[in-house]
Amino acid sequence: MLPSALTGAARPSYTRPPDHSESRSQRALAHRGLAPRATALPRVGRAATVPAPYPPMRAPLLACLTLLAAVTAPAATPAKLRVLIIDGQNNHTVWPKSTAMMKAYLEQSGRFEVAVARTRFTWKGDKWLAQYPAPGGGPVQDLKEPQADPDFAPDFSRHDVVISNFGWKAADWPAATRQALEDFVARGGGFVSVHAANNSFPNWPAYNRMIGLGGWGGRNEKDGPYVYYDDQGKLVRDPRPGPGGAHGPQHEFVLEARVPDHPILRGLPRRWRHPQDECYDRLRGPAEGMTVLATAFSSPEFKGTGRHEPALMVIEFGRGRVFHTILGHEDYSFEGVGFITTLLRGTEWAATGAVTLRVPPDFPTETQATRRPFAGPAAR
Repeated sequence: MLPSALTGAARPSYTRPPDHSESRSQRALAHRGLAPRATALPRVGRAATVPAPYPPMRAPLLACLTLLAAVTAPAATPAKLRVLIIDGQNNHTVWPKSTAMMKAYLEQSGRFEVAVARTRFTWKGDKWLAQYPAPGGGPVQDLKEPQADPDFAPDFSRHDVVISNFGWKAADWPAATRQALEDFVARGGGFVSVHAANNSFPNWPAYNRMIGLGGWGGRNEKDGPYVYYDDQGKLVRDPRPGPGGAHGPQHEFVLEARVPDHPILRGLPRRWRHPQDECYDRLRGPAEGMTVLATAFSSPEFKGTGRHEPALMVIEFGRGRVFHTILGHEDYSFEGVGFITTLLRGTEWAATGAVTLRVPPDFPTETQATRRPFAGPAAR
């Protein structure tokens, strides 16, 4: 059908409402003569206007604006890693405090958020339990001997990495909880074994593979070889019979990096001194997929083996990563800057496979151990 303007037929009158669609920027350009405000179309029934296109932006200007946006945009803050510390039964009576210490160190770094899961039946908590309760935890019953908690079932899948502060003689977990931890790590979760956690669960095969080496609890040649470095710097796997796990009196000792370019150790001194602690020796286990990052000399002066014993280790377990430290006997041992630094970096590595945390200026040297007195969780 032809428009009425062409046929000569009468058409109904129509008044177009005012057009307010122009933006302020369009009007400003028109005012400065940079672009026409509108282009009139031939009248076909009624008048119409459309905005005229802007002049094309030149490529160099666009590139400069893109670069400026990239340079001035704030760097994205990485999401905090979710850590779960598990505890409840440990022959080291300081364990409620040492859990609080690790939680504080991790959170103070700004890299982690930390939760704690504690068994309902505890052992050897002594005076520290009342002073350092598990945040958000329920009531506990401290017993004279370890007792299994049938309801201990943390949801490991809600976290990026799990830190164990269990110890010697810890009662077995429910089968479903053991399987849940195995699945969590095998599918890519992180796990950290601290000091006496390598004493725990000697009859749990997957746990022994997870920690690489362990001691006490009846461990012996059936569980795997002794592993150590000799004086020539050779890694030895020694299958000879004998019990697993020993230590002499507490003392200061020096850790020596064996894989200094590993992300956990990168930037640390090749040798550094640790405050008074137990220097574990004669550890043995499957040692599958295990790398010894650092050793400590087990001195005969302190009833040691005369060998360079594993002190820091990493283990592959399925798609997961495990960091294992023998350090951490007493609260003063946990205050060691070397312990704190390697705990933080080892936990980050176990969770992500990388380390972003820097080496602090008060890190120890070969001749001088350094400590940070713990002021308590309130100091955060």
